[in-house]
Amino acid sequence: MPLLALLTAFPALSTDMILPAIPLLSENWNQPISVVNLILVCFFITYGFFLLFYGPISDRFGRRRPLLLGLGVYIIASFLCALATTAHMLILFRVLQAAGAAASSSLSMAMTKDIFSGHERERILAHIAIIMAIAPMMAPILGGWILLELSWPWIFFSQGLLGAIGLIGVLRFPETLPHVSNVPLSRIMHAYGRLMLKPTYVIMVIVMSATLFPMYSFIAGSSDIYINGFGLTEQKYSYFFAFNALALMIGSFFCLRLTKFINSKHLMTAGFIGIFLGGLILVMNKHQYPWEFALPMFLVTFSIGLSRPPSNNLVLEQVDKDVGSASSLLIFTYFTMGAVGMWLISLEWEDKINTLGLISLGCGFLILIAWLILQKRGFISPAQS
Repeated sequence: MPLLALLTAFPALSTDMILPAIPLLSENWNQPISVVNLILVCFFITYGFFLLFYGPISDRFGRRRPLLLGLGVYIIASFLCALATTAHMLILFRVLQAAGAAASSSLSMAMTKDIFSGHERERILAHIAIIMAIAPMMAPILGGWILLELSWPWIFFSQGLLGAIGLIGVLRFPETLPHVSNVPLSRIMHAYGRLMLKPTYVIMVIVMSATLFPMYSFIAGSSDIYINGFGLTEQKYSYFFAFNALALMIGSFFCLRLTKFINSKHLMTAGFIGIFLGGLILVMNKHQYPWEFALPMFLVTFSIGLSRPPSNNLVLEQVDKDVGSASSLLIFTYFTMGAVGMWLISLEWEDKINTLGLISLGCGFLILIAWLILQKRGFISPAQS
């Protein structure tokens, strides 16, 4: 399980460690925040695109070989990012880094499906969610410390080292797919077509992916809000970001404990309501102090953490084959939503906090309504919830 958690955490590590440096890079390279934030947006777009390939490849050749290839690319790209001298060079190398990192989270979820099943898988997903929540909580703090003691290239050197640790772990981990497919790779890619013909799977993926839209909008906008808006240092910003990441871990922990007593569908409903309420408070607040932003955002992120493990499990319950492709398509949709949210919040809004509140408010409302309709029309059976 520690290896699965590390592999799943690679996107957070790759994204959040560099966040404290974004205003600094914007100033050093004389580029607007919207341009520098392309190191986040392009990372997520590329990441999502390559997810679509790693899933079918892993169904054909097993999980280990694609993982080893992806981690190797990630390590090389991380060192290239450290050597970048312009914003455009860094954006290009981040694209390469994303191409390698995509293997980790996609195939780690498929490995979870290989090893565990049913309520046990839901429990393991909750455990992994708690462990991987430590990564976004600690990553910006580590990034802030690196900026204080060294310089921003060392952020990427450290990511390369973490990639090497993951590579060693995969080398020592057995193959989890019991039977690889003998179908040619070109036909395996048709798995996406079969998945798109499963209406319950498609609907669940779209609805559950929308819950992450506010969180990724926050990730891209947080450094500008805290450092440029509230005037905090990179180190103080990293602590506020860690506070928000703590909300994700606490939400997953509550999910893990409460599923023993409360039906998962009721936890998901509570989570969607929490996203809506957090957005409403953000819109109504005056935002004169950092905590007036941090506390409502804590509620939004806590609610996402509460609803995400059962949401992931519910989506995976819709398929009994093409699991690698199904998990890739699921995470692809997650990060596509994330990229759109990052791009949206990076625009030159007059009040980014209010914009983030409207995003949370709108997403929470639409997801809650869709979720209630799905249950009323029988898309969610008691066995699935």
